[in-house]
Amino acid sequence: MARKNFSCSSTLFIVLLTVGSFFAAYNLITIVVHNKTLNSGGLFNDPNFMMPDNNMERSRGTEALFHVALTATDAAYSQWQSRIMYYWYKRMKNVAGSEMGKFTRILHSGQPDNLMEEIPTFVVDPLPSGLDRGYVVLNRPWAFVQWLKRATIEEEYIFMAEPDHIFVNPLSNLARGVIPAGYHFEYIIPSENEKIIRKYFPQENGPVTNVDPIGNSPVIIRKDLLEKIAPTWMNVSLRMKNDPETDEAFGWILEMYAYAVASALHGVTHILREDFMLQPPFDSEIGKRFIIHYTYGCDFNMKGELTYGTIGEWRFDKRSHLLRPPPRNISMPPPGVPESVVTLVKMVNEATANIPNWDTE
Repeated sequence: MARKNFSCSSTLFIVLLTVGSFFAAYNLITIVVHNKTLNSGGLFNDPNFMMPDNNMERSRGTEALFHVALTATDAAYSQWQSRIMYYWYKRMKNVAGSEMGKFTRILHSGQPDNLMEEIPTFVVDPLPSGLDRGYVVLNRPWAFVQWLKRATIEEEYIFMAEPDHIFVNPLSNLARGVIPAGYHFEYIIPSENEKIIRKYFPQENGPVTNVDPIGNSPVIIRKDLLEKIAPTWMNVSLRMKNDPETDEAFGWILEMYAYAVASALHGVTHILREDFMLQPPFDSEIGKRFIIHYTYGCDFNMKGELTYGTIGEWRFDKRSHLLRPPPRNISMPPPGVPESVVTLVKMVNEATANIPNWDTE
């Protein structure tokens, strides 16, 4: 009789636990999208946000500081990149031409890590277990929703950054009034994916060309605009990830498309700045660009020839250092390698030489 009661109690407990988990996830999404439902019948109708036609230009001599917001996890791979990124933020912050304000690493691992004293950090919750389906960057829009709601942010503008960004020149505020600034990614092509885009950006919202060819980073945007866009961005990201056709088509850039669509749903367009960043090894010169984005592996033979797709005799690839940081004093590339790659290695080496406890953290 006791065994039977125990079995019934166990079954009841499992049912209650399952129901409780469901409602916890449901309440999370409900809060984020401000009580508007996610359903298969179409995206909720966001309030129309009208873009003013004034305030396009700043007065000469005025300063418009932006808050640098970096989303990250507590994984070693994210940590070492964040440390290098923060080092170069500090080096460039007060250089003439910079309009960088304060810095926050938005840590979406749900608990403090060992970099809390080194990097200004705001801890937020990850999505409920399993909701990101292994796609970690799906936590990014949810992280911004929480941070914008709970943190005190003094600056009027926000720069959404990533761990693998290095400031190579002092960054000014590239936004103009309510018009945010973004970077044109050549692989974000809404017009070639109209069938899929229309699932989230209906015909009545206008032509697909209203969706900018951007991701959420790098973007400099007014804080009040991002507060409107971020819940929609999260909503669209989740719907895209849960749609097999969209998930297969967009893959690892799904969350970038989601930000572009969410912005368009709010009537927000971006100034596209080609000088916002460069991506070695394909962008060879630094020039007046502001950020190095080292997302691609740099593989070269000893003649200085690119061997992309094949591991080179000399290489630097962040993915070679998933479990621990790269060593100090990485060997310099051979002669003939583009300036961008040489500069990247020099800047990584300078940062690691000056960051305390680089090999022990």
